[in-house]
Amino acid sequence: MPKLKSHSGAKKRFFKTAGGKWRHQRAGKRHLLAPMSNERSRFLSGKNTLTKTEGKTISRYLPYA
Repeated sequence: MPKLKSHSGAKKRFFKTAGGKWRHQRAGKRHLLAPMSNERSRFLSGKNTLTKTEGKTISRYLPYA
């Protein structure tokens, strides 16, 4: 079987934890930050875990992760 290519966009956005779950940074912290509330800003700064179903999709994009 030939090698599979990883999805370039997914490589930059998702990473696997030691427990096998997928994590990613939340969107919305690049620009237009002035009108954002502090609560919203703190919420977006954290990492988020994908659901099991979404994780299966990402696993297809990143076969060797």
